Amino acid sequence: MISDVAEDEEKWLAAGIAGLQQNAFYMHRALDSNNLRDALKYSAQMLSELRTSKLSPHKYYELYMRAFDELRKLEMFFKEEARRGCSIIDLYELVQHAGNILPRLYLLCTVGSVYIKSKEAPAKDVLKDLVEMCRGIQHPLRGLFLRSYLSQVSRDKLPDIGSEYEGDADTVTDAVEFVLQNFTEMNKLWVRMQHQGPARDKEKREKERSELRDLVGKNLHVLSQIEGIDLDMYKDGVLPRVLEQVVNCKDELAQFYLMDCIIQVFPDEYHLQTLDVLLGACPLLEPSVDIKTVLSQLMERLSNYAASSTEVLPEFLQVEAFSKLSNAIGKVIEAQVDMPTVGVVTLYSSLLTFTLHVHPDRLDYADQVLGSCVKKLSGKGKITDSKATKQIVALLSAPLEKYNDIVTALKLSNYPHVMEYLDNETNKVMSTVIIQSIMKNKTCISTSDKVEALFELVKGLVKDLDGTLHDEIDEDDFKEEQNSVSRLIQMLYNEDPVEMFKVICTVKKHILTGGPKRLPFTVPPLVFSCLKLVRQLQGQEENPFGDETSTTPKKIFQLLNQTIEALSIVPAPELSLQLYLQCAEAANDCDLEPVAYEFFTQAYILYEEEISDSKAQVTAIHLIIGTLQRMHVFGVENRDTLTHKATGYSAKLLKKPDQCRAVYACSHLFWVDDQENMKDGERVLLCLKRALRIANAAQQMTNATRGSTGSVTLFVEILNKYLYFFEKGNPQITISTIQGLIELITTEMQSDSTTPDPAADAFFASTLRYIQFQKQKGGAVGEKYEPIKV
Repeated sequence: MISDVAEDEEKWLAAGIAGLQQNAFYMHRALDSNNLRDALKYSAQMLSELRTSKLSPHKYYELYMRAFDELRKLEMFFKEEARRGCSIIDLYELVQHAGNILPRLYLLCTVGSVYIKSKEAPAKDVLKDLVEMCRGIQHPLRGLFLRSYLSQVSRDKLPDIGSEYEGDADTVTDAVEFVLQNFTEMNKLWVRMQHQGPARDKEKREKERSELRDLVGKNLHVLSQIEGIDLDMYKDGVLPRVLEQVVNCKDELAQFYLMDCIIQVFPDEYHLQTLDVLLGACPLLEPSVDIKTVLSQLMERLSNYAASSTEVLPEFLQVEAFSKLSNAIGKVIEAQVDMPTVGVVTLYSSLLTFTLHVHPDRLDYADQVLGSCVKKLSGKGKITDSKATKQIVALLSAPLEKYNDIVTALKLSNYPHVMEYLDNETNKVMSTVIIQSIMKNKTCISTSDKVEALFELVKGLVKDLDGTLHDEIDEDDFKEEQNSVSRLIQMLYNEDPVEMFKVICTVKKHILTGGPKRLPFTVPPLVFSCLKLVRQLQGQEENPFGDETSTTPKKIFQLLNQTIEALSIVPAPELSLQLYLQCAEAANDCDLEPVAYEFFTQAYILYEEEISDSKAQVTAIHLIIGTLQRMHVFGVENRDTLTHKATGYSAKLLKKPDQCRAVYACSHLFWVDDQENMKDGERVLLCLKRALRIANAAQQMTNATRGSTGSVTLFVEILNKYLYFFEKGNPQITISTIQGLIELITTEMQSDSTTPDPAADAFFASTLRYIQFQKQKGGAVGEKYEPIKV
């Protein structure tokens, strides 16, 4: 059915073009022979093709443009005739004898153009005559194109100030009157198109009308180009007349398009000075008009105007632009009771952007906008419409982008109230935007009050909001969110220890509500913030009579203990153990032996009761040994207890190679370079001998199960430990012991039962090269190594 209609249209268009071209041909022939009567006759017949009612606007436009091109040639002929002495007045009357009104009016407009150019009559009189005559065509489509033609041929001949067609004192008024009258009639014709034909074709008609809108809008563009229209004339004569037509037409499409045209074509300065009039028309428009877009564009233009120069800002204050826009938005929302949420938020988002550009120093204005938005949203609950939530994010992001400082945004009391309307997912998005702003601008948030307000804003990332299920969250997204919270915690700092401790306590209160899934991400940065504060207070004399509010390392360690204990609900024993050891090291630096011992005790309990995976045990025991080796605060009894436990754990690891490596690592617990009271050569030797026995047992086990003794890597590693302690001056490590171990490794490597291992061979060769290098050094070191044969 549709294809049939399209085919018919093509046929009608083709027939119209053929008729037009045929008559144009005869018209050209008449023009070439200077036969005026035949030229007018064939031009009228040519223009009769435009009388069709069978074409859609799109197809009619094609036909019109061909006729337009021919009319330009006819106009050139009329100009030549006038130059040769032909009376334009006679010509003007002659074309009015054309049989049909449509060709007659096209010819009249064409001659009228030449008539004005000849200046034989005032331009205003000719224009008035033409615009009145065009009333004779009341068919919407034909009338629109006719008036469009009139507008086209007259736009450069208006009696404007400075124009060659300028007439009496009121010359500009005449020009304005002509354009406004033509605009009014064209708009009526355009609106009338909507009400012709069956109701089922409503959408089709709207589409066709949309294609024709520029014909009407061009009139407003012509108005904006008239030099003589100053602010007073625009304010008193032009804008009220245009708005009257816009409001009275009662057509949704026309009202939206024309309001948009007004905003786009006239100067920003005029908009600013006529805000009352322009905004007063908004509530009078049809409820279905997309007024949010119109007002948003107006505010965007005014914002850009304000940003263009600081010199114009006093004008905004003078006309009280903010209060007028704010009141207008309130009235529009009240008038359009069915306005969707996205419309309401978009309006306030645009108003906030305007406010931040024009009044950046007036935080109360920005807060007022947010408050008005909250008021309009009250009772709507969480907003789930994606377009609306996107606009709320834009609304909340505007202050961050303007001030580059979350601290300023925190001063806006209504900011968190707006966030409450976001659904959980969008709340997280907005929280991430806030944190990214802090990171990007390196904002330092330094007081507990601000931290409290900030964590209220980003609570969507800090804890589970109502109705959020963990299963719904993408694992990678969740990790990224929590990493951003961790980075945020690291940004919180205050040089005053007392204030910093308050900040830490505030953060702790919030993150401990995060649930077991978040704690492994958020507890470590909090712990390290505490340790940073401990280092700051390190060496500080504790005042036994100090008040309870003072911040001491001991108080921080108590908080640390509570914080790490919270990880037990996860559970995350490996992480907890690492954090306990970090705290123990900090306590060691503060010379707090009981505190350090307590942290080690907690770490050992975790190792014994919670860590069962063999790989995790290996990692944990090496961390314990490494931390314990660096401790200097312990007395003999406490150190012996902890060292004995560590060596015991090492010997009980599941795999023999792991046992061996852990046991020889324990040797470092009995020999610490910078502490004379911690150099026990005998116990170092015991550890190394025990490691050798375990390495030997590991080889025997491999031989029993696989028929080969396996790699000698463990022996080479132990040899390196022997060399280390030999070099450090341990008297228990003798030349003969090292020599014996070298010979043992050499024998093992030459044995047929040993599995070839290029890595072990290279390791051993490197070790021997090191001994050779030390020999060649000379001096005390060379003498020491000289007896070793390699």
